[in-house]
Amino acid sequence: MLVRRGTPLALVVLAVLLGGCSGAPPPSGDASGPARTAESGPPSSPPASDAVALPVYYLASTPAGIRLQREFHRAPSTDVASDAVREMLAAPTGIDPDYHSHWPPGTQLRSPVRTENDAIVVDLALPQDAQVGAEFAQLSVQQLVFTVQAGLQSTDPVRILVDGAPVDQLWGVATAEPVVRGDEYALRSLVQIDGPAHGAVVGPNVEVIGEAAVFEATVGWQVLRGGAVLKSGFTSTTEGQRFAPFAFTVPLAPGEYVIRVLEDDPSDGEGRPVLTDDKAVTVRG
Repeated sequence: MLVRRGTPLALVVLAVLLGGCSGAPPPSGDASGPARTAESGPPSSPPASDAVALPVYYLASTPAGIRLQREFHRAPSTDVASDAVREMLAAPTGIDPDYHSHWPPGTQLRSPVRTENDAIVVDLALPQDAQVGAEFAQLSVQQLVFTVQAGLQSTDPVRILVDGAPVDQLWGVATAEPVVRGDEYALRSLVQIDGPAHGAVVGPNVEVIGEAAVFEATVGWQVLRGGAVLKSGFTSTTEGQRFAPFAFTVPLAPGEYVIRVLEDDPSDGEGRPVLTDDKAVTVRG
């Protein structure tokens, strides 16, 4: 329920991608968005003509509860923040089917994202009587905040409008004032594969890149087929205990695999469940 106010180098390239991009906005009121595409390689691959990496956040179930996960969508764009929001609203899942969006179907961006009075302004059109369950409401609002901030490379709070007017709340989440970004260490999964994308077809030397906030900068990885671990190892982020990029390459014979990254567990199972992220890929000869 909404209540209207009143009545009115891989790591180097990845580090750039993590912040998103910006550009000139499309004409006001243009709610069309770019086509969603799975990548044939990691985001560090040379982009197609005029294509950019749109950072889009989703909700994902993890052993530690529902958390935000991000993926990059390659599409032409001159307004990354607006197009990233459109991508977030376009479908109930991301390219990775484990990533979900609970925004009501038919929700649209009414006009391009803008910055005004030290806040990011996102003006939405919601279907009549649109609802999001209490379990997902808070994280869905944060999903929007994280997505639009990543597109603008900004941490400014986000003012949410509906049909051009402020609203006191969305589904019980206070929105009368600009919404600030929540604690990313509590809201995001602490391990994240950014490339290759789920479903990608890749060459025999598979470059895996991502971001993690892990103990002593240590990220575990596994290659699975049919649920069995074929290869495993460790890699390092550029900095421990905070979100930082990682990269590793694993040679694989042609076939279908699942690549998994996971936290190191210094508690030997005594702490909370280990967070993971998986991508299914096909290796070509």
